[in-house]
Amino acid sequence: MFWKFDLNTTSHVDKLLDKEDVTLHELMDEDDILQECKAQNRKLLDFLCQQHCMEELVNLITHEPPVDMDEKVRFKYPNTACELLTSDVPQINDKLGGDETLLNILYDFLDHEPPLNPLLASFFSKTIGNLIARKTEQVIAFLRKKDKFISLVLKHIDTSAMMDLLLRLISCVEPATLRQEVLNWLNEAKIIQRLVELIHSSQDEDRQSNASQTLCDIIRLSRDQSNQLQDIPEPDPLLTALESQECVEQLLKNMFDGEQTENCIVNGTQVLLTLLETRRSGVEGLMDSYTQGFERSYTVNSSILHGIEPRLKDFHQLLLSPPKKTAILTTIGVLEEPLGNARLHGSRLIAALLHTNTPSINQELCRLSTMNLLLDLFFKYTWNNFLHFQVELSIAAILSGELLAWLGYEGGYDCDPGIPAAWLCCYWLFSLFRAEGGMRRGNMGHLTRIANAVVQNMEKGPMQTQIKLPEDCRGRWESFVEETLTETNRRNTVDLVSTHHLHSSSEDEDIESAFPNELSLQQAFSEYQIQQMTANFVDQFGFNDEEFADQDDNINGIKSLLKLGVEENSVLMKSTGKFSHYLP
Repeated sequence: MFWKFDLNTTSHVDKLLDKEDVTLHELMDEDDILQECKAQNRKLLDFLCQQHCMEELVNLITHEPPVDMDEKVRFKYPNTACELLTSDVPQINDKLGGDETLLNILYDFLDHEPPLNPLLASFFSKTIGNLIARKTEQVIAFLRKKDKFISLVLKHIDTSAMMDLLLRLISCVEPATLRQEVLNWLNEAKIIQRLVELIHSSQDEDRQSNASQTLCDIIRLSRDQSNQLQDIPEPDPLLTALESQECVEQLLKNMFDGEQTENCIVNGTQVLLTLLETRRSGVEGLMDSYTQGFERSYTVNSSILHGIEPRLKDFHQLLLSPPKKTAILTTIGVLEEPLGNARLHGSRLIAALLHTNTPSINQELCRLSTMNLLLDLFFKYTWNNFLHFQVELSIAAILSGELLAWLGYEGGYDCDPGIPAAWLCCYWLFSLFRAEGGMRRGNMGHLTRIANAVVQNMEKGPMQTQIKLPEDCRGRWESFVEETLTETNRRNTVDLVSTHHLHSSSEDEDIESAFPNELSLQQAFSEYQIQQMTANFVDQFGFNDEEFADQDDNINGIKSLLKLGVEENSVLMKSTGKFSHYLP
């Protein structure tokens, strides 16, 4: 019985290596070659580190495989070659990082005409990135001798792998002194300014998008590393360049001077939003959190704000007349003028600027009546919750008590102190009516939160002595708060513990236990979820109890309303393919 087990531990790779005429491709056909390589099989590593084998491996990841090969196996060898070269085995790293002939073969990949094969580009970037982390000094010295390196990377920035390569140069170089040298080198090559120039209507969309994302990642990486490394000998030159007024002004010039395209405006605004970022604890309970104030890990550089301020009129005009978009068909008819991604990003920028509480910016927004314009859009696009969220953030900034000057109570700004209260009072009251079909508007959830925040601030918040309601609105507002808002809040509050008794199955009726049955817990939680969802839908769409009498009709109605509520947002997200950028 013992002898039927094969105790021979010799791998197929070892058997092949015993052959005198074994080829690299034969070895790469073996499924366990990567495992043997990482296990540092001495015979295999000696074979792979021969000059002709290393050259063949590098050629495989930098040259297009024959076009007449089956597509399923066409990139099998390049993929295996990349895995071997990046297996993090010291012998391979030493051979590749220390041999300039091999590095030149690798570097020559950048001399190919665009567009690069994205798969080969990912192999190239992964291999160079591994060398940057493992053989840092040798590879950095090699790249710095190549005068065209930065230009070639930017030439291929439409391929995301080139973006990854730049970020590895910024984030993966150690020690700190060498990293500072690399940053100075990139800054001397004006990498920031050249990336900003790519965010221009004359560039194709992929180049603009990747340039924008690269700048955003540089900002975040640089700030994170500055916070983590307190003993940095000198400031990050790339972050300094990005935060400069000149850089911000050039970016805005590219966005608004000359032909204005949605893609350019969106990508440029994403960079500005990243420059205005401050660390926050989350998005839950935003109205409460912003009214109470936030601790920030760093403040926004004033040069950024000085660069943006003269262009506030351009963002205001963007909200008024965005780049033209084609009409979209929804279940309630044709939306002739969709909100669009450009206006959504404009509203995000206004909200971010309001939270910086910059007096001159507040004054300019007041002069332009930008907040009133945002509220007009809020009620025009009743199903665009992305927009509603940004308007809510803007109002939260006003209610925080930090923007009293914006409201006209300090500083002598030329605006009516009663205007903000009039919006909240009148717009809310006039929006309570039901549309055809018995459903209310899709912005009612946000309006409920705003109304509750106003009530809270009028009673005990920092603006309790500042909010003054016009005489013709005061009575209606008080009646609304005491009746409609109170009832809405009651319906939105569901007890976690259900008052309904949950019965066990008949065969378990006589069994008493000190611990709740798992199934009963699931039933209780499910019942709670159903109650919570029902309450939310009742509040959102204004159905009464009678309208929920027929369960089947109710389910169909909810499905229709959900479809209606996300329709324009879905079109917006599909047009960009970047869902995460627009989630609250």
